[in-house]
Amino acid sequence: MGFFSRIKRLWKGRREDKVEEYKAPSLSVESEKEKREGKRDVDDTQWKRQLRLELQSATPKLSIWLDILLQDIGEAGDKLWERLFFLFETLDVPPEEARSFVDSFKKWLKEMEYSSLEEFRSELQYRLALALDLEDEEDEQSRLFLKLSEGLSRTKEHLTRRIDALLSRSTAFDEDFWEEMEEILIMADVGFNTTLRLVERLKIRTREEKLSDPERFKEIFKEELALLIPRPGKRIRPLPPEVVLMLGVNGVGKTTTIAKLAYRETMQGKKVMLAAGDTFRAAAIEQLEVWAKRIGCGFYAKEAKSDPAAVAYEALARAKKEGYDVVFVDTAGRLHTKVNLMEELKKIKRVLGKQHAGAPHRTVLVLDATTGQNALSQVKLFNEAVGVDEIILTKLDGTAKGGVVLGICVEYNIPITYVGLGEKMEDMRPFDPKRFAEALLG
Repeated sequence: MGFFSRIKRLWKGRREDKVEEYKAPSLSVESEKEKREGKRDVDDTQWKRQLRLELQSATPKLSIWLDILLQDIGEAGDKLWERLFFLFETLDVPPEEARSFVDSFKKWLKEMEYSSLEEFRSELQYRLALALDLEDEEDEQSRLFLKLSEGLSRTKEHLTRRIDALLSRSTAFDEDFWEEMEEILIMADVGFNTTLRLVERLKIRTREEKLSDPERFKEIFKEELALLIPRPGKRIRPLPPEVVLMLGVNGVGKTTTIAKLAYRETMQGKKVMLAAGDTFRAAAIEQLEVWAKRIGCGFYAKEAKSDPAAVAYEALARAKKEGYDVVFVDTAGRLHTKVNLMEELKKIKRVLGKQHAGAPHRTVLVLDATTGQNALSQVKLFNEAVGVDEIILTKLDGTAKGGVVLGICVEYNIPITYVGLGEKMEDMRPFDPKRFAEALLG
């Protein structure tokens, strides 16, 4: 039973059933508790009525719910907990799930030493979005778009301004125009092959539409850019535990990424274990253990210098025995050009498959966006060794080389599933090609 399991089913039913009109939970004007007490505070009644009305709307709007809920709340305390419980009670959330959510949030506030609203509001909204399965609603997508636009600001400055300048001084889409366009894209780390492919598609579209309008050209650019990026295929969850093998060289933010993935799964009600398979790097085991404690998930490790494959095998055995839903297996990240590391990764993959059919079910490569074209060589090496199912791109907020997203996707046809846009847990978000194109060229 995960956080707010009943509510997830409610949202899911609304999304999948396009014929039957969505019906919100039946919300009385006055709660049973209020009736029993026979009295109500006037101010309390006002925000409760506002919240009930919003909860009955056909489209969930999490930020509006929080605006109402957090009226006149400046810091965490009993008033906040009471209002959160009111929200959960109104939505008919099982009491034990509501209590688990609030207790987890209280623990996080204590660890972070946060108390004021401006410090924790964004985190609270992110947790609710995950727990309620509302991350893909328009409200949350708008927040993601703003975050993505901010994160791509340096890339936009390098790429978009040069494209705008080219369009403003060009009188026709001639050979000179296309040559300069190719130069702009290559300088933005899009990559040579990807640049040629993108430019060729743009040439075809401009000829077909007999294009002369620069604004229309930018719209076509966004469309073609988004179409080049592969999307993750439909995935059926395997029999638990699902095993995720994490790859990446040192320094890309792999440990933090594992923590963020585990955090997402935990907030969605999954029982998660982290397995410390990077047994060679100094302090790698300790770092992962700290994250496991902070997130509140399981952890398995052996002493430093242990056989990484043995760690993975034993961790998975324990996860099966203790009923875990997801296991993230960390791996070493140094010497990615040396045969011995790649052979070690192959061994880990083999022993996981022996312990649990189909494992690892996902192989995820973490890349640092600031490394530009060097990221492409890492994809090639890891993909040849063990196969890469998906890529997570970190540090997208600190680079002028965001064009590498295109090069990676097109060159290897591997989807990017998440992008890192900062240090906070909420700063790793699902990657959407259309929103990426809009944020980059908008």
